[in-house]
Amino acid sequence: MNFNAKLSKFWVSMFEKGAYRRVLTGLKNTVIIAVLGLVIGIVIGTLIAVIRVVPKTNKLVKALDKIAAVYVAFFRGTPMVAQLLIGYFVLLPLLNIKLSSLAVCVLIFGLNSGAYVSEIMRSGLLSVDIGQTEAGRALGLSFASTMMRIVVPQAVKNILPTIGNEFITLIKETSIVSFVGAVDLYSAFNYIGSANYEFMVPYLSMALIYIVLVLGISGLIKIMERRLRAGDKR
Repeated sequence: MNFNAKLSKFWVSMFEKGAYRRVLTGLKNTVIIAVLGLVIGIVIGTLIAVIRVVPKTNKLVKALDKIAAVYVAFFRGTPMVAQLLIGYFVLLPLLNIKLSSLAVCVLIFGLNSGAYVSEIMRSGLLSVDIGQTEAGRALGLSFASTMMRIVVPQAVKNILPTIGNEFITLIKETSIVSFVGAVDLYSAFNYIGSANYEFMVPYLSMALIYIVLVLGISGLIKIMERRLRAGDKR
């Protein structure tokens, strides 16, 4: 079968048989999982990073630091697909919690991202000159206020490109969510290929959409970087 015939079969499935609806649903779910996963990851990662860098002056902070270290080791040391399968097929049934496959994917992706963002944010916090912290304390701010108002905003500017890379990674990792029954770009195009017993054009189309998403995110990050640099100059 030549390429034109394969393209024709793909076109018929995609538009005449309505498979584009499944693709749009997969695209929507891919974006939702990646965006919400990154948001959760940034919140968790920032909290863990602060815990890891603060002085260990009492038992509570020391205990939280050890918990954070175990959390990071687990989520960085195991594959995302294993975390997803354990969360969906093991932990939720044991805890008798009922969540949709999409919600589970958002949660697991967020927890996974939190481990990576924590290390990214920790390096960002350590890159900020210690004099900034001392200046905030000299002005009468508490340690928490100094971190959140002075240090963290500067750290975010330093790590913005790396956060962008984490977002791109999450976008690409969503291709595994079909393991728990969620519809994403991979499962949508795999469905089209299975219906026609022809996978070349569907998979090429899927790859093209991922490339467009990644290029869009990269462009957005560059725009944000330019604006932050312009703000620094002013």
